[in-house]
Amino acid sequence: MARKNADNRRELAIPSLELLEAELKKEQYRNSHNRVLRNTIFSLLVVAALAALTAVLLLPVLQINGTSMTDTLQDGDIVAAVSNSKYKQGDVIAFYYNNNILIKRVIAVSGEWVDIDKKGNVYVNDELLDEPYINEKALGQCNIDLPYQVPDGKCFVMGDHRDTSIDSRNSSIGCVGDDEVVGKIIFRVWPIRNIGLVH
Repeated sequence: MARKNADNRRELAIPSLELLEAELKKEQYRNSHNRVLRNTIFSLLVVAALAALTAVLLLPVLQINGTSMTDTLQDGDIVAAVSNSKYKQGDVIAFYYNNNILIKRVIAVSGEWVDIDKKGNVYVNDELLDEPYINEKALGQCNIDLPYQVPDGKCFVMGDHRDTSIDSRNSSIGCVGDDEVVGKIIFRVWPIRNIGLVH
């Protein structure tokens, strides 16, 4: 009798084929779900890393601090720049200065002559610049000898708010070297009401 009971228990302990198939399907689903989850997380990490590299190397996003570029850019505006772009007279660029990033407008490039009169009129190669982006002309904090020739591999920059901007007119900043340029400011992304190209 005891042996018969033991045999019955053994028979009860063996799961049915349907139960085994159900457990196998659950395990396969669990494995498939985990694999999909791992692949999704990996894909998201790769996308985030590529986005970060793009933002840092190709399209830096910067916040404006200060008033040296008003009315073109305001304190607190967020802008995007294009790295390694060629720049020319009139472009707004970001560049490194003493572990900070400054934003100014290119007035002249290497080899050109810059002159500024007492009223703040700017001449490049003896031609008066048409500057629709400024509201008020000023000589500002100028301590360089004028006329001034821009050295090779550099550009002469000025802020649009000429009276307060400290820029290439002052020897403390001087001209900006190609290797110091972060990029050309092309687009304002914030605030929403002012989204658009930067001219």
